[in-house]
Amino acid sequence: MSASEQVKRLLAEVLQLGDRAQTIDVETPLLGNLPELDSMAVVNLVTAIEEHFDIIIEDDEISAETFETFGSLCAFVDQKAAA
Repeated sequence: MSASEQVKRLLAEVLQLGDRAQTIDVETPLLGNLPELDSMAVVNLVTAIEEHFDIIIEDDEISAETFETFGSLCAFVDQKAAA
């Protein structure tokens, strides 16, 4: 399973998106587009990503740009996992 598929699965689980997760692609906007993605959900998603990928995400690394699209989130996770 690719990293983007794993991120999509985590996103679907944390936000409880159900079948809607299947429509998410790299250009899908996240913040402002998914009502489930509020500030608490961002914290929960970051925690899930950290645990799943065994990475540490510092508070100052989290920005609106990171969560702008599904693709930007995947790129961020790829960058952190490679470091």
